[in-house]
Amino acid sequence: MSKRTIFRNPSVLSPHYVPKDLPFRDHQINQIVSVLSPALRSQKPRNIILYGKTGTGKTCCMKRIMEDFENSTKGSGDTKALIQYVNCRIYNSRYRILQKILKNYCPEADKSGFGLPFFYEKLLELVSDGKQMIIVLDEIDMIKDLDELVYTLTRSNDELSYGGVSIVGISNKLSFKDTLDPRSKSSLYETEMVFPPYTAEQIQRILSERSKEGFAPESVDSSAINLAAAITSQETGDARYALKLINKAGEIADFEKRNKITDRDVESARKRVEIDLTKETIVTLPEMHQLTLYSIASLAVKGSKYSRLSLENNSEQNGYSAPCYLFSGEAYEEYERVCNKVGKRARSLRWYKEYLSELEVLGLIATKPSGKGIRGQTTLIQIGQNAKDIQTVLDSVLFLKVN
Repeated sequence: MSKRTIFRNPSVLSPHYVPKDLPFRDHQINQIVSVLSPALRSQKPRNIILYGKTGTGKTCCMKRIMEDFENSTKGSGDTKALIQYVNCRIYNSRYRILQKILKNYCPEADKSGFGLPFFYEKLLELVSDGKQMIIVLDEIDMIKDLDELVYTLTRSNDELSYGGVSIVGISNKLSFKDTLDPRSKSSLYETEMVFPPYTAEQIQRILSERSKEGFAPESVDSSAINLAAAITSQETGDARYALKLINKAGEIADFEKRNKITDRDVESARKRVEIDLTKETIVTLPEMHQLTLYSIASLAVKGSKYSRLSLENNSEQNGYSAPCYLFSGEAYEEYERVCNKVGKRARSLRWYKEYLSELEVLGLIATKPSGKGIRGQTTLIQIGQNAKDIQTVLDSVLFLKVN
């Protein structure tokens, strides 16, 4: 407790902190509020989908609106407006999402053994007296049976004389809707909004404001903030990355018992933050996705048995250097071997391709068709991060040691 530190309030520097003011997002907040505000008048809002790269403020804006929304309904007695947030990376199926929503209102829904019809009837019962339920689906593209979920939620409106259910979807990927059934598209995409990446100047201001609250006075060089903003804007425009970068730089300076964060600390923090972000993504993956990623990382470390073939078949034309990509067939064989090693049943090739697709959405791998120069047609897989780092993370998560 008596140790001197340059931190004043570290929580302010967390990507999960929701500040009172969100710079450069007034326009988006006002648009979302205009779409959802009818719920406060017992009218059904339109569905809305929020797009944008990671760290562009989609979730933060929505949580700020949710706080204001809930504050406006406090003390109003039997409120007719309800709003529920669901992290779809954790709750990634229709069953789990409906159970997550309903257990907040029906404690018995938390018990196992109920089927989908039970949850559907409970949802109808909940809103049938005129309530408007807004369901916020963060990372909506991670839902395995999204078509079925959209059908269930929109169908509920057809059976209600009073009340309604609306959806707010949040996604990092514009193209995910291409996989949806046409009926789901038409019912889901009533309003769409894109959050642009932050510029270097905007990130610099965000970091400056958070640093004033998060660090002790005069403990951050302005050049360090400028460098963190420049690095972030060049790579992603991701405000969460910028916050992690300046926070990690502060930890480095604090550990070395210095009273000011400098450019050197930001440079030192850069690699550590990239590893931390990768780990944060990996540890929340479902087990089969982790096993799939582990097998790809393991194979990338060992090297492809087709590397010589790759060299002979104009790998440069395909956009890959020979050591950097794997054939999907050998990757699937490695996946089967890893599953067998840890006593898990390997899923079919069809499911394996789904896992690859979802890992690609998260930026952990990249895939592309083999194209000309390779016998037959196959998919080439390139790991998106350092393979040894991913192996190390998954060793601790899965308790694996595959030789």
